This record gives sequence, structure tokens and C-alpha cells, in this order.
Amino acid sequence: MTFIDITPPVSPVTPVFPGDTQFHAERIWTIGGDTPVNVSKLTMSTHTGAHADAPLHYDPNGAAIDDVDVSAYIGPCAVVHMINDAALLTETMVRDAVARFAKKVPERILIRTYQRQPEIWDPGFTAMSAGAITWLAENGVNLIGIDTPSLDPASSKIMDAHRAIFTHNMRILEGLLLDHVDEGLYELIAPPLKLAGLDSSPVRALLRPIE
Repeated sequence: MTFIDITPPVSPVTPVFPGDTQFHAERIWTIGGDTPVNVSKLTMSTHTGAHADAPLHYDPNGAAIDDVDVSAYIGPCAVVHMINDAALLTETMVRDAVARFAKKVPERILIRTYQRQPEIWDPGFTAMSAGAITWLAENGVNLIGIDTPSLDPASSKIMDAHRAIFTHNMRILEGLLLDHVDEGLYELIAPPLKLAGLDSSPVRALLRPIE
């Protein structure tokens, strides 16, 4: 069985939102002498690399990531190329891109905006409009994934895209690595960790091509 890994590696050089927690790893135990194992400690943001936002991230009364149904993160999806299309993806742009597949929109849409994902923080990454998200929701989509750090622009204080996600009870994957993924239909496997009471979780995101 062939899988495509769409998870960027996580290391101290992984870009994070300015002011957020940088990844740090420290070896606590090392094999040798009376120590039979290696054990490490991690410090990182819950939004590092490929991650699943919980409703709690963008609404004070939203569900934490351990209360979110993992079934949304597993199942058929479409990878859609919208590379360098615009700073903000509109309803019309998304509708036209999804129309390249079939009359029926898959329940999960992953959007590739980068030809090559940058290795440093990109303040001008592509975001999505609330109208685009509403159109996807009205056409049966329950999960949106993207290769940028957020569905909203980095400078947004209103979080229109995230608010639209909350209104339609959808799920989000951000920070995916889609540089090497062709446009097409796949099976997505990207469940979040069961982190009690938290606003997000890293994921190991995989695609399996659908013949």
C-alpha cells in the first residue's frame, strides 16, 4: 500500500507564527551505564507544522481537540491546486478550482497554494475568504486543509474564515506539505492527538491515492 506523507518535518527551524513557541527538543535520558533507554522532552506550540485546529482555538465556547470527532480527518478528499492564485481565495476561485474534479464535491478539500512551501515564516501567505468556506460547506465539505499556517491572513484580528468554519461546524488542517502532491482524489488519514482540553494538535498527515 502506497502512502504520501504530507507532514512537514518538525525541528527548531520550523517556522511559527511570530511570538508563538518555537520547537525545542532536549534529551533527558541517554542510553549508557544504568540507563537502558533514550527519552526526550519536547516544547512546542500546538500549532506547529501540520496541525488540526479545534473549535476552542477560535471560539471560547468551542470544543477542545479531544472532544472533536476524528472521523472528519479520515476519508476521501480532493487535493486542489490554487498555486499563487491570489492573496485571498474567493468563492468564485474555489468553485472554479473544485469544478475540475466532478459534479460532486468530496467531503474533504486540501488546497495547495505554494509551488514550494517556504522554510521561513511567510507573512504574505494565501488565505481564504469566509464566502469560499461557506460555499464549500453548502456543497457538503466538512474539512478544509491548506498548506499555509492559517485560513485567515496573518494580520487578521476578526478571523472571518475561522468564524465561518465555526458557523458551519467544519474542521481545519493547516500547515500541510503539498509540494509533491498532484491534483486529484485521495484518501486522507490525519487524526489529531487526544490532547485533553487543548485548542489544537499536531497531526501526522498521510494520503493514499484512490485508483
